[in-house]
Amino acid sequence: MASSYDLIVLGAGSGGLAAAKRAASYGARVAIVEGDRVGGTCVIRGCVPKKLLVYGSAYQHLLADAASYGWSTGPVRCDQATLLANVRAEVDRLNALHIGFLEKAGVELVPGWGRFQDAHTVAVASTSGGEPQLLHGERILIAVGGRPQRPEIPGAELGWLSDDLFELERFPDRVVVVGAGFIACEFAGILNGLGVQVTQLVRGDHLLRGFDREASEAVRAAMEASGIEIRLAHSPAAITGQCAPGELTVTTQSGEQIPCGGVLLATGRKPFLQGLNLEAAGVAVEGSRIPVDADQRTNVPGIYAVGDVTDRINLTPVAVDEGRAFADTVYGHKPRQVDHSLVASAVFSQPELASVGLTEEQAIERCGADGITVHRARFRPMSQALPARDPKVLLKLIVDSATTQVLGCHMVGDHAAEIIQMAAIAIGMGATKADFDRTMALHPSVAEEFVTMPN
Repeated sequence: MASSYDLIVLGAGSGGLAAAKRAASYGARVAIVEGDRVGGTCVIRGCVPKKLLVYGSAYQHLLADAASYGWSTGPVRCDQATLLANVRAEVDRLNALHIGFLEKAGVELVPGWGRFQDAHTVAVASTSGGEPQLLHGERILIAVGGRPQRPEIPGAELGWLSDDLFELERFPDRVVVVGAGFIACEFAGILNGLGVQVTQLVRGDHLLRGFDREASEAVRAAMEASGIEIRLAHSPAAITGQCAPGELTVTTQSGEQIPCGGVLLATGRKPFLQGLNLEAAGVAVEGSRIPVDADQRTNVPGIYAVGDVTDRINLTPVAVDEGRAFADTVYGHKPRQVDHSLVASAVFSQPELASVGLTEEQAIERCGADGITVHRARFRPMSQALPARDPKVLLKLIVDSATTQVLGCHMVGDHAAEIIQMAAIAIGMGATKADFDRTMALHPSVAEEFVTMPN
């Protein structure tokens, strides 16, 4: 006999956890089904461990600059095995913490992989084997997230996906990174900072598609200056060799052969629909995603979806807000919808890029080239005055010429994400260039340039 719940959540990632706990706080009986560790991509093999590796790799530059500030450090080296082990230990701690949060919230965690039997029944195959457990839910929320994809080339199985890097004991001396998106750029910076020789293959003519082109070019120039070899208009045709480090060869479409110890395939992610048996519930799929309306509803009454599985804006805070909005609307009787129109984003490359609002290209498309004014500042930050080291920071405001409203705010440099997070509040409130101008500067700081740019 099936156990009955008000809500069954498939997937204990950011969106699923947020929805489950919020629904339970309103008195709903909730079960959350997860066949992996609790926390999802962000906590287990994404944002959190990645950012820790970014911090770890950044010490190379900090230690190199120390002498200019009077510090004698002597010979230093990074023990990659220690860094990776410490990152995994922190992930384990967070996994246990999230399990505890579910228990405290009164949400039942059902270990295993869920599969629809019909629109109200889920069969959970336990990871330890045995007969599937049947769950009946008045409502079901699909929050299973996405997974990295391998390109369809010979030998793709020899390459790593981003998930795999966190499980390594150490990195090889040379790695080929395939991709131009934020995952590729972030890991290229991490590996480079940890002493790995990195070649990055980019299919197109620039990095970080969708971000402001000038900002992405600033990131590329700084990455190359740090020693990363970026090859534009290059794609892998095949990977050959053995899985043992140092024995792989990447053959590009032009026939060039690049020997390396490992290949990171950072060529995109897709919603993880495998094994859900959506047909049994009648849930429609559009391409590789589950389409939903503004209230997270699928085409089947009582079945909802949030987060990366809907392939709208695939960011952790967006999934969290979608999950909470669902619970507020359905169980809290406080109807609300998520505003996807203004979402700040960041790339934890080295240097960091962060952005909110329209890029220069998007603003021109909307308002015309004569309809916008671009204000920018480029300079060496004070932190680099004594080392006399680049890269320079870039700060950029995109302004509607007619209304003087700030349409976009972009930054490349240290702490860009922290600064843009605050700028996002102003942009969301419709701030004008005059509003920025009359804000007193906090001196000396990098962020003050946003309020001192000349008209």
